[in-house]
Amino acid sequence: MCYSGMESRPTGAGFSFQRCWTWLLLWWAEQKLGLPGVTAAKILAQDQLDVGTNASALEKDIGPEQFPINEHYFGLVNFGNTCYCNSVLQALYFCRPFRENVLAYKAQQKKKENLLTCLADLFHSIATQKKKVGVIPPKKFISRLRKENDLFDNYMQQDAHEFLNYLLNTIADILQEEKKQEKQNGKLKNGNMNEPAENNKPELTWVHEIFQGTLTNETRCLNCETVSSKDEDFLDLSVDVEQNTSITHCLRDFSNTETLCSEQKYYCETCCSKQEAQKRMRVKKLPMILALHLKRFKYMEQLHRYTKLSYRVVFPLELRLFNTSSDAVNLDRMYDLVAVVVHCGSGPNRGHYITIVKSHGFWLLFDDDIVEKIDAQAIEEFYGLTSDISKNSESGYILFYQSRE
Repeated sequence: MCYSGMESRPTGAGFSFQRCWTWLLLWWAEQKLGLPGVTAAKILAQDQLDVGTNASALEKDIGPEQFPINEHYFGLVNFGNTCYCNSVLQALYFCRPFRENVLAYKAQQKKKENLLTCLADLFHSIATQKKKVGVIPPKKFISRLRKENDLFDNYMQQDAHEFLNYLLNTIADILQEEKKQEKQNGKLKNGNMNEPAENNKPELTWVHEIFQGTLTNETRCLNCETVSSKDEDFLDLSVDVEQNTSITHCLRDFSNTETLCSEQKYYCETCCSKQEAQKRMRVKKLPMILALHLKRFKYMEQLHRYTKLSYRVVFPLELRLFNTSSDAVNLDRMYDLVAVVVHCGSGPNRGHYITIVKSHGFWLLFDDDIVEKIDAQAIEEFYGLTSDISKNSESGYILFYQSRE
């Protein structure tokens, strides 16, 4: 996503609005006017000069002795408001379990093209580059994304969280469908097509193994004291934000006890009638990677539009969840922050996305095709603001915490 309106990015790496706008005009000229690709070559040549300067600076900042073996730091070309996609892809690439499974999928036999095969090709292209740093155009992935979902088939600004949800669920659906086909092919080969299915519940995939956790919704009737519970799986948690708080505070609020009364009374099966009740949400199963979405966009009735809550919300480098249920496994599991998708701007319809990631002990900032090494202390710049909620800001939007176990 690129900036729209008259906003400018307040701090951080040198975001190139001109480059993003140029690529958008180039696409329009080639698609609508049928112009030859000579202009593209000229622009790409200039981009490569900029990229070379940036790459050299990054390698120098990291140092040849400290540069991780078999690691690559590549920016992604923005194809006109695709920073929402680039930022999420960079975050997922540096979630090691996710990257490893995507690359393993690439190593399997040739499959029909889908969003996962395009993602695997992109990750493989990054991981097998001869150079350590540079820029890659995720053109094939973007084309497939726009082909599969009309929501992304335009050059409008999109929400990074919506894209993350779509991507993870789509990958899971692809893997489940492939497992289903493999079973059917196995039955056909063995002549067991009439054999009844064991169950119709979709199998868990490595997406679920990495990101899926379980919430338990506990409801206690205040008349008979009967407690009922219902489990609900999640791939990420969306939490409300408040001014001058922390992500730990947000998670506690997420699990606060709520009283159901008046028109919201709870129907108790034991009492066979509607009763006042208390309900609370607890984490029953902790995921390998905990993705936390900060709900920074709120609809303001007086303004008749969504605005950004630029509240200062501290997110620590280490996190332990306390809002777990009594029967949860590994209650003391510790998480480390590995990536943050950051929203820059003052509202959902104007702004830009960047990503900061932790790799081999140091932090990097990915701003589309620009990659920079940053100090750990610089992360505090992405907590948000202590003043005006709608002021232009760079603030954490999606946090990725990886379990140490």
